[in-house]
Amino acid sequence: MIDAVGPPGVEPVERASVIVVMPAYNAARTLASTWRAIPVGAVDEVLLVDDGSVDATLDVAAKLPIRTLPLPHNVGYGGNQKTCYLEALRLGAEIVVMLHPDGQYDPALIPEMIAPLAAGQADMVLGSRMLIPGGARAGGMPRYRYVSNKALTVIENMALSTHFSELHTGYRAYNRRFLETVPFLRNSNDFVFDTQIIAQAVAFGQRVVEVPIATRYFAEASSTSMRANLRYGLGTLATMTRLRLHRHHLLRSRLFTP
Repeated sequence: MIDAVGPPGVEPVERASVIVVMPAYNAARTLASTWRAIPVGAVDEVLLVDDGSVDATLDVAAKLPIRTLPLPHNVGYGGNQKTCYLEALRLGAEIVVMLHPDGQYDPALIPEMIAPLAAGQADMVLGSRMLIPGGARAGGMPRYRYVSNKALTVIENMALSTHFSELHTGYRAYNRRFLETVPFLRNSNDFVFDTQIIAQAVAFGQRVVEVPIATRYFAEASSTSMRANLRYGLGTLATMTRLRLHRHHLLRSRLFTP
């Protein structure tokens, strides 16, 4: 994409094409306000992939200037992301930002999320709620989520040999090369997709940068059940085990094979 033309005699400045993808499921109440909060001029297109919502998500989306792709049946959060990224690549995106349409992550921070990618300093950006001291709890994160988030992140850092502040954020951005390199289509269709793609980023030597973000927990924001949280936690531990076994040539995994 080419930015707006500047003063006479000054060449237009080219910048990477940025597409925001929204993996949606029953987001009718928050979709419009989330879209309106995206900074004007920060992105080139917004793509919503609807995962078989049973509310008015598609009706709300039809009233907004966004591209909508309804899936014929529910495939899960990870499966939705796969469609988001494939379609963004097909549309020519050079930078892809995943933004949840429930408003839990602040769209105003999109410029901060894409800056390291646009500058060529990162391949993947994670918006961390833990970089701001006390920020996660101040934003309404329940105590049990905060404790489990921190505990799992410690375990994952040990397995990955990394020092990230948070590995369970849903606010992420990628450059095109990352999505063309990491075999994310082999990942789960469930929530553990998020863990698997980070493990793949490390396994494939991608540059991962964290930026501080705030989050907002409120009644309309989506929330997973305790059962889903337990399944996600166990899936995260299983992913770390698979990576360690693969690294030590004890058990080959397709998740980490080119």
